[in-house]
Amino acid sequence: MTDIIIIGGGAAGCMAALQAARLGKSVLVFEKNEKLGRKLRITGKGRCNVTNNSPSEEHMRNIPVNPRFMYSSFSLFSPEDTMALFEELGVALKTERGNRVFPVSDKADDIADAMAGEMKKLRVKVIHKRVTKLIINEGRCCGVRSGNEEYMANSVLIACGGKSYPNTGSTGDGYTLAESAGHTITELKPSLVPLTSPDKFCAEMMGLSLRNVTLTLYDREKPIYSELGEMLFTHFGLSGPLVLSASSHIREMEPNRYSLKIDLKPGLSPEQLDARIQRDFAENLNRDFINGIRKLLPAKLIPVAVRLSGISPEQKVNGITREQRHKFGELIKSFPVRISGFRPIDEAIITSGGVSVKEIDPRTMESKLLPGLFFAGEVIDIDAYTGGFNLQIAFSTAYSAALYM
Repeated sequence: MTDIIIIGGGAAGCMAALQAARLGKSVLVFEKNEKLGRKLRITGKGRCNVTNNSPSEEHMRNIPVNPRFMYSSFSLFSPEDTMALFEELGVALKTERGNRVFPVSDKADDIADAMAGEMKKLRVKVIHKRVTKLIINEGRCCGVRSGNEEYMANSVLIACGGKSYPNTGSTGDGYTLAESAGHTITELKPSLVPLTSPDKFCAEMMGLSLRNVTLTLYDREKPIYSELGEMLFTHFGLSGPLVLSASSHIREMEPNRYSLKIDLKPGLSPEQLDARIQRDFAENLNRDFINGIRKLLPAKLIPVAVRLSGISPEQKVNGITREQRHKFGELIKSFPVRISGFRPIDEAIITSGGVSVKEIDPRTMESKLLPGLFFAGEVIDIDAYTGGFNLQIAFSTAYSAALYM
């Protein structure tokens, strides 16, 4: 018999384990991977965007789904508390653009190892097995089954993530266990995921990475997201940080509803860009148009841009009209890409949807349907935009659960 059983040794599971152990409870963690925090170790391109150095109110604004549910847990364990904890565990942190917080070392392993080390120090027991069933007696969750063995506890926390990145162990076990206890699972969708496009030119430019461009996502005619950064053309459409962020602003994917526009030269005003094009043209007056813009755009982009401009690739630069030049400038400032769908959920960074928040006490993270059962992290129907907000949700819900377990 142990005080607390935690299913999942990721960000939420490890945070809950070390906080509960610090409060003097005996804790047993089930983690089916050989190492704790496997998904945590690859987040942020292996750097781990651990939180966002901004007030809890800013975090709430970056949660499009069920933000009010987080009010209590953010007040119990804030972004400042997360930063203080990791500094205390010996991980020096730094704040970058957009208030994103990373370890100074740029190593996600340092975050995962710090939690694992503290858990070991606090004598948290870890069993590398899969939980297959919840044990329910007299209307209370009082343990788990793994294989043929049963493990009893006063409280059980489901913190085994969503369905994204299944090769890290996030295979949706938490939803199955929650459903077995009578919980509602809202529709599961990918979030922070690459996007598909019907535009053939994406495959033509496969592998082309654009840096320092501004990507704007449109819901029909209305711009709903815009940011400067990096993106990538792929055989299916688009990927990269800007595209992943944009994907989390898409609620219902419908035909012809969403589109993207890329400002390929955000550092230049339309007038400055026109002056730059004129300079390039002046140097290449007797060349074909396709050869006269080599300094302006990446090589893979040139044939596509020329095609979309409507100007013949063989047109001599000295024969291009002022109107054609202006239209070409507009294309560079607003390069269009149509969106047709999301890539599969197993390519997503996080899962949107999960255990209904209506069935969880937001103060304690305890199930309203089954006493003794608690939830934390991505398994709950709550997700945020990129920038460290999703990990903060995991840490705050885990802390609340630990406190009340």
